[in-house]
Amino acid sequence: QVQLVESGGGLVQPGGSLRLSCAASGGTFSGYAMGWFRQTPGKERESVAAISWITSHVQYADAVKGRFTISRDNAKNTVSLQMNSLSPSDTAIYYCAAGTTTWGLHAKYDYWGQGTQVTVSA
Repeated sequence: QVQLVESGGGLVQPGGSLRLSCAASGGTFSGYAMGWFRQTPGKERESVAAISWITSHVQYADAVKGRFTISRDNAKNTVSLQMNSLSPSDTAIYYCAAGTTTWGLHAKYDYWGQGTQVTVSA
């Protein structure tokens, strides 16, 4: 079983950037497809980005395409989300997730982190 811990959230002004990281422990990290999700109060959780196991195929939600970049470092057991050109609509709790069976924005993920708050405000 893998444990996931997100970091890097915070307060940023519109147009700014943040880099989220997710550290994994337990299990074999390269055996997990990884995803980033976000959720705001009263809304359903939204898939943001996904990355496959080793080949590093990636997918992005339309709302973040061209602004966010997902990457993984299997040697360091981390997955990152570089977020640029942030807007208030990106404000949410961001979660990373790990899955073993399939990958992608709509895949089923088995393990979840506790989340990190991202607030975009002037």
